[in-house]
Amino acid sequence: MTLPGRETSLREARVCATDYLAAPFWPVQLAEELRELGVDWRESAEVCADAAWAARAAGRSVLGLLSPEEITAADLDPVIARTYRHLYLSALRYDFRCPTLQAFVEQLPPSAISEFDCYSRALYAFALLGQSRPEGLDLMDEVLAEAGDHAKTLHVLLHGLWLGHDLDQGAERLLALSARPAFCGGTDPIVLFRVAGALRRLGRYAEGLAAIDRALDLLPPGDITVHADLVRERSLTAAARDVHQHLSARTFGGAAA
Repeated sequence: MTLPGRETSLREARVCATDYLAAPFWPVQLAEELRELGVDWRESAEVCADAAWAARAAGRSVLGLLSPEEITAADLDPVIARTYRHLYLSALRYDFRCPTLQAFVEQLPPSAISEFDCYSRALYAFALLGQSRPEGLDLMDEVLAEAGDHAKTLHVLLHGLWLGHDLDQGAERLLALSARPAFCGGTDPIVLFRVAGALRRLGRYAEGLAAIDRALDLLPPGDITVHADLVRERSLTAAARDVHQHLSARTFGGAAA
């Protein structure tokens, strides 16, 4: 359980992360801040995921500021190295660069990969899941055994299942993951967005439309990019339903004739 003072420090770190974005080397400043706080992997994930998303939206992605060689330098402080990794892999995730993310991880020595924290392994699993690679499912199960109800980690896995359309039982696994206690309130618009996509793939169009309508209602105002994604999902679901109904009508009509 995070203490109140700790929560305040982490909240301030998130604010600082946004303030840092205007600086030429904002990832370095953020990493130093998190090192001073002595954050664990969960706390790092909380801050870095949001910072990577905000940086991408502001045109200050870490991908243009840090090289893979800088991230994997042997003499880095462990917290700073983890911060760089969380930022870099999150940025690749948000850009849907699954092959690049996979290649980055797999060029590391096996000993380095074996020491990955849970969130880093979740991001690696995302890269595999997003390419519909079955080994991603095994890695996902390993991550879930450690992640508990850490929402940021679960979101990464949901994202991979949503992207990997050819995964065995992928849609069903996504729905099962969305039902975990971390999401039990049913008020997270991104989770509902992922759920709507899974329901569409399963042909459960009415449920999918209900999920996306709830997501649209819960989305904070002004989030233009995500709103467009939700509207696109609603259009896809409605179109898939209409095609299904049309084909069903033709099939039954032909049988009756």
